[in-house]
Amino acid sequence: MWNQPHLLHALRGCETFYNGHRPHRALRQAAPLRPLPEPSTTPVEITSLDIRRHDRLGGILREYAHAA
Repeated sequence: MWNQPHLLHALRGCETFYNGHRPHRALRQAAPLRPLPEPSTTPVEITSLDIRRHDRLGGILREYAHAA
């Protein structure tokens, strides 16, 4: 960390990741600020998943999402 604004930026990034993306076991793998998606059960949906990774904070945090 170089200075206070840099520290605050990193903390905001961690908070956003923790509450908006990171799955929580107690919430059945949902994040606190988003609903749990419906599970995919058909083989076609499962085999055609296109997952994209987004690095946050220089790769310290990683988000995974379905590509649209």
